[in-house]
Amino acid sequence: MSKGKRKTSDAIALGFESDCVTVPLDAVLPVKTLSASVKFSRKYRQITASIKEVGLVEPPVVTRSTGGEDTYMLLDGHIRIEVLKDLGIERVECLISTDDEAFTYNKRISRLAPIQEHNMIRKAIERGVSEEKIALALDLNPRSIMRKAKLLDGICEEAVGILKDKHCATAVFETLRKMKAMRQIEAAELMMNANNYSPAYISAILAGTPQVQLVDTKKPKKMRGITPEAMARMERELAQLQEGITSIQDSYGRDHLQLTVIKAYLTKLLGNARIVRYLMQHRPEFLTEFQAITEMTSAPPTEL
Repeated sequence: MSKGKRKTSDAIALGFESDCVTVPLDAVLPVKTLSASVKFSRKYRQITASIKEVGLVEPPVVTRSTGGEDTYMLLDGHIRIEVLKDLGIERVECLISTDDEAFTYNKRISRLAPIQEHNMIRKAIERGVSEEKIALALDLNPRSIMRKAKLLDGICEEAVGILKDKHCATAVFETLRKMKAMRQIEAAELMMNANNYSPAYISAILAGTPQVQLVDTKKPKKMRGITPEAMARMERELAQLQEGITSIQDSYGRDHLQLTVIKAYLTKLLGNARIVRYLMQHRPEFLTEFQAITEMTSAPPTEL
C-alpha cells in the first residue's frame, strides 16, 4: 500500500488520499488554460479577496503525475492556483485525488447551497469574525452578509432539514417566513417533490395557502393579477395536489417493487422462442405490451 493512503478493504475505493500534501506551485500542472478575461471576473476578485483575508479555505485537487514523482496534475482549483501565483505564494496545500479524470471529478462537485452558506457565515460570526471582514473575504456587500446570516430566522427546523442541501433563492425563504411552521414543512415538501425551488413556485404555494396557515392571519394575501376567487380555487387545487402526492408516496415503493418483479418475469418469458411464437400468432396485442414493459428503464409516472 502506498504511503499516505488510508487502509481499506478491496470492496471500498477511496476517492482521495487521507492526507493533504504541501507542494510547490511550479510542480502543479494545469489540465486547461484559463482565458485572459478570467482575471477581470467577479469570481477571480472574490477568490483573491478571500485568500487575502482568511487564507485558502478549499485546497486545490490534484492527482499524482505518471510522468514524474514530484509533479501533480491539477483537477480542480485552476483559478485558486492562478491567484496564489499572482500573490507571490510559492507553496500550496493540495488534496490528492485517486481518480485522474478531471471531467469525472468536476461532475461530482457539490456547490454550496444557501443554507450551507448561511451556516458557514454564522459559524464565522460566532468565532468573532466581523460581518465587514466576511463581506470583504467574499467580495460581497455587507448588507448581503447580514441577509445571509439571518436567512433562517423564522424558518422551522423541519423545513430547514428538507431544504438544507437545496439551491433555493433568498426570496424562497422570505416567502416561507410568511407561513406557519406546519405550512412551511408542507411547502418544502411540495418544492422537493416537484424539484422546483424557484421564487415563482413558492409564490404559487403561498397563493394557495389558506389564511389560517399564515403567520399574519389578519393580513389578506395580495397577489398581483390574481382575484380572490382564483386564489380560493388555487387553495382547493393545491390541497388536492398534496393529497394526491401523499397517496402516491404511500404506494410508490410497493408498486415499484411489483413492477420490477413483473419486468424480470416477462423478460425471462420472452426469452423463450416458443412462447414468443405463440403470442405472435394468437395474442399479438399481449406481446406488444409485454415488450414495452421489458424495455422500460424506470417506473412510469403515476397520474394524479
